[in-house]
Amino acid sequence: MTPTEQQLVRSSWAAIEPIADEAATLFYDRLFELDPRLKALFRDADMERQRMVLMQSLAVVVRNIDRLDQIIPEVEALGRRHAGYGVRADHYQTVGLALLWTVKQGLGDAFTEEVGHAWADAYRRVSSAMIEAARVAEAISAPRVRRKWRVAAPLPLGLAMGSVST
Repeated sequence: MTPTEQQLVRSSWAAIEPIADEAATLFYDRLFELDPRLKALFRDADMERQRMVLMQSLAVVVRNIDRLDQIIPEVEALGRRHAGYGVRADHYQTVGLALLWTVKQGLGDAFTEEVGHAWADAYRRVSSAMIEAARVAEAISAPRVRRKWRVAAPLPLGLAMGSVST
């Protein structure tokens, strides 16, 4: 992200943060409107707490927008946790749409194409890390298929030992 995009995310967040609970409510309402099946993932959730956690997570991303690489381990852990809740890679697109819509609602006329692109880029970076971490965790925990190993032809002794004769 460019410094200009980072500043656009920061300044727009400053306008949304004072209405954090309202923005989180708008986000979840829009998310469930876009894909009503996602509501099942939250059936046991305390939605008041969920809204608070969402906004706190977004605040962390915004505060670290110029050094996202430093929070990637936390973002990856979040992705692994979300996978455990049943979140799939294809859900992230819907979440991104709901997030951008929410930012637009929160900013009103101050929402510009540039602000939208900056938020989309930030979300893409964070969600990509979450998706990849979940994918890797799933691959690691997937049951292994037992295979019969084939014995390959032995390497010539010189290559096996790492030496090359001239």
